[in-house]
Parts: sequence; structure tokens; C-alpha cells
Amino acid sequence: MERPAVKSDLELRADVERELEWEPSVNAAAIGVAVKDGVVTLTGEVSSYVEKWQAVKAAERVQGVRAVADEIVVRLPDDHTRTDTDIARAAAMALEWDTNVPDTVTVTVEKGYVTLHGEVEWEFQRQAAERAVRSLMGVKGINNLITLKPRVSTTEVKAKILAALSRQAALDARHIEVETHDGTVVLKGHAHSRYEAEAAARAAWATPGVRKVENRIEVVP
Repeated sequence: MERPAVKSDLELRADVERELEWEPSVNAAAIGVAVKDGVVTLTGEVSSYVEKWQAVKAAERVQGVRAVADEIVVRLPDDHTRTDTDIARAAAMALEWDTNVPDTVTVTVEKGYVTLHGEVEWEFQRQAAERAVRSLMGVKGINNLITLKPRVSTTEVKAKILAALSRQAALDARHIEVETHDGTVVLKGHAHSRYEAEAAARAAWATPGVRKVENRIEVVP
């Protein structure tokens, strides 16, 4: 089977712009797109952090995109501006209400930027904490410093990751190598799109005992 032709930077730019236009939560007209050697740079101003996040995710979905550089600035409308105290109070409440977030997670806020701290057992708990505060009014950015507790041996981690990869129809696990050391997973090899590479990383993060994932998978359309 022949591999799909590699897209030019101009073709990738057009595809990313169309994907941004298709994403209803993003004002595509406010976002600039530049592409060089398959690396997409997003610029412009948006009115909320969640719109910035959605724009980056939209670009990552496009086949052939090797990486995304996020240079989008969050410029809050006057009526959305809140004090750090207000944001911290709202964030603490959002974390408390989310049943997927354990009480080991704490939050600090400085100039609208939220930092999450603490230690959890599962990656989905780490992601849930970030998701809980992502849409809060006044948030300009999120720094997720939550760490994961090691739970199983290196051998078990590697076996679980390879099994997870082989179960996903979108992935060809034969082209992905897995290395593990002290809770750190290194993924190597190649995938046909950035989405596939990210799917491999998600499979790794979903494995108990993984504290860090280094995704070195190359996108080869």
C-alpha cells in the first residue's frame, strides 16, 4: 500500500485554518496560522483560556501536523476580569465538586494564571483537575504540576502500554517502541498523524505507575 503524499506547508496551513473554522468554540478569524516544516504556529488574541486550548487541539487534529507552537494571547473582556482571590475560590470549589479529583490536589492563582499542585494515582485524575478549572471565568492559563504516584513495576508498565496500543484500531503498535524507567515512559517510532502519536501517549498515561511520558514518535504521513 502506498503512503499518502506528504502535505506541503501551504496545504497544512489551509487544512488547519479549515479545522479552526469548523471548531464552533473558536473564533478562527482572530487566530493566525503559520507553518514551517510541518510545525504549526498559532498567534492572535482570544477572549478565554478555553478558546485558546480548543484552538491548539483543533490544530493537533490535522493529519500531517508534527507539532504546534501556541503563541495565542488570552485577552479577557472587562466584564470577565476577576481577582486572583475570586478565581482561586472558584477553582477550589470546582475541584471539590469534581468526583474524579482527589482532595490531594491544591491550587494557586497569580495574575489569572492557575497552578495545580499535589499527587494523584491516575492520569485521568490529573486531567480531570485541569478540566475542572479550564472554563472558569478569568483564567488566562493553567500550569499543571500534579504528579503521579508510582504503583507498579517497570515490566508491568511496559506490558500494559503495549497491550493498550494493540487494542486501539487507529494505531499500529508494531511501529511504536516503548521504553520505561522509574515511572518514565519514552515512546519512539512513527505514526501517520499527530492524532495517532497523541493517542499513543494517552495509552501510556492511562497505565498505572506512569509519572512522565516523553513522546518522541515522529509523524510520517
